[in-house]
Amino acid sequence: MSFIDVFKDKLSYQKRLKLKYKLRHFRAMWFPFNLSRMALIHKTDKYGKHFYTPHYQSHFKNFKFKNNNILEIGVGGYEDPYTGGNSLRMWKSYFPFSKIYSLDIHDKSFLQEKRIKIFKGSQVDFKFLDDVIKEIGEVDLIIDDGSHINKHVIETFEYLFPRLKKGGIYVIEDTQTSYWKDYGGNSTNFDDKTTIYGFFKSLIDSLNNEEFIIDNYQKTYYDKHIISMHFYHNMIFIYKGDNNEVSNYIVKNKKPNE
Repeated sequence: MSFIDVFKDKLSYQKRLKLKYKLRHFRAMWFPFNLSRMALIHKTDKYGKHFYTPHYQSHFKNFKFKNNNILEIGVGGYEDPYTGGNSLRMWKSYFPFSKIYSLDIHDKSFLQEKRIKIFKGSQVDFKFLDDVIKEIGEVDLIIDDGSHINKHVIETFEYLFPRLKKGGIYVIEDTQTSYWKDYGGNSTNFDDKTTIYGFFKSLIDSLNNEEFIIDNYQKTYYDKHIISMHFYHNMIFIYKGDNNEVSNYIVKNKKPNE
């Protein structure tokens, strides 16, 4: 029996997991600007099974060395308390000065480590979400990799987007469920606003609210604060800021001289 085998025999299953996660973190340090490589090292499906990390790196690069509060919905590993958290550890590696928070309906406290904290609760329990936000403060980046149920995705966005910091980004993954009936999706009516894409496509107009010809138009929260939306295969990025760019022609939602 090798020294490594003897060493492993002296460690509990939980301690072996902790050691494995630490070794992955050290390996990832060799690739500080390559998020896809980090994803492979940490065994998250954000690259390989999916191809999300190139988009993440493009959109998140300006946040890399900042002191961010990052919230990811969904830990992974289902009900097993000792598995999951792969993407959380990836974020920890990529953002060396950030705090990584997550929430899951299962108890995932075992997976917590320095700069990673996990809350137990539902993404559509608004009292719970409010308590989380009060504890961690303003959030710079929010990633919804939770239930993927259309109703949940929309309700969570409606609650958390107003609590996202200006200048922040809200991301939704695995949006293919917008077309899957068992998740509340629809593959026949693509404008169904109860689906993920039906809902978010309807918000594109908010970007151009200054161009509406509607007398006494009252701006919505999304009109005022969505400044950019980016759609990719199975994911959406929504940028938050002050959408205050005026029209080059329309004044107060009226044509001049009307």
